[in-house]
Amino acid sequence: MTKQLRIDWFLFAIAASLALFGAVMVYSASAMIALKETEGASQFTYFYKQFGFTLIGLMVMYATSKIDYHWYQDKTVVYGILAITAILLLAVFGFPPINGARRWIRFPGVSFQPSEIAKIALPIFLAYFLTEKKDAVGQLRETVLPCALVLGGFGALIMLEPDLGTAMVLCAIFVAIYFAAGAKILHLAAVGFGLLLIGVGALVFAPWRIERLVAFADPFEKSSSSGYQVVQSLYAIGSGGILGEGFAKGQQKLFYLPYPYSDFIFAVVGEELGLVGTLCVVVAFGLLLWRGTRAALLAPDRFGMLLGIGIITGIIVQALFNISVVISILPAKGIPLPFISYGGSSIIVTLFAVGILLNLSQHAGFASFEKSEMETLNRRKRGKTGLK
Repeated sequence: MTKQLRIDWFLFAIAASLALFGAVMVYSASAMIALKETEGASQFTYFYKQFGFTLIGLMVMYATSKIDYHWYQDKTVVYGILAITAILLLAVFGFPPINGARRWIRFPGVSFQPSEIAKIALPIFLAYFLTEKKDAVGQLRETVLPCALVLGGFGALIMLEPDLGTAMVLCAIFVAIYFAAGAKILHLAAVGFGLLLIGVGALVFAPWRIERLVAFADPFEKSSSSGYQVVQSLYAIGSGGILGEGFAKGQQKLFYLPYPYSDFIFAVVGEELGLVGTLCVVVAFGLLLWRGTRAALLAPDRFGMLLGIGIITGIIVQALFNISVVISILPAKGIPLPFISYGGSSIIVTLFAVGILLNLSQHAGFASFEKSEMETLNRRKRGKTGLK
């Protein structure tokens, strides 16, 4: 077991800044909606909740950064997390749907989205399993099929909710970890082809997804129906210009843009803070990718490397999906922008994931330092003996 060094405060600061920025933008995007939903309600209703979630998430992130990441390599922990995640994903079907989807476990005053946990459970399992089977990574029956079975189980339950966006994020995590583990290109191609067929099936057997795809081809043609969200989003971003209309001065969030505080909050950022604001958000995610990837690649062992790659892939791919939908690069699908969109499950689980990266970065820093010291000692020894 490696010694821990200092926490990566730069990575901590990026995640904390994105989360706090998200709470502020949730206020701007939801103030008028909060006033309309309940007579006499406060315009800060959504902000107070999101700020509370953010504070809890930051504490969870810091606490998680103190837990040795090797703890997640324990077989009981790995399969326990898998079992709990599967049970929770099944449990959502016992609760009434919201807007036609069963994604939440709801109790009075509290709701939770189990699919968020799957974004952590899958990389933990894959990192553990592919470390245990490192000598059999290229074998179909030994590694590919068991890993694909777990992905398929989680993906099927999540798609039944339905939530195609999260299922796609899980697929991206699977491909990234398996590629990093040294999988054969042929096996990855076969899995990718299988996922493509499933994706096509998900479109064919879901008429509303076909409508979204048609709207994506020409959103303004369907501006009064399936293309409405995207059109309003593009109006918001376009009206923001370079510097934006000013914080809390956006117009599209005033009952034109659906869900401005959740899935389409990036459009509010674009309208109020302009191109400068949106670029700052993109740069922040780029810095997060850099630090997270650095922690993974400098990990002192195979498990840490694969776990870090899976976690950072999930966060960044989800961010790219959300931003791409908002600016109409991808067809519309419901998926939050990490750290920034409204939602307790999303912010807490995402900050928990960053906490794992923070702990990993401490071990990674020591491994890098230790390697450097060893190289220095070896050079000195060679110098004393006259060897080159």
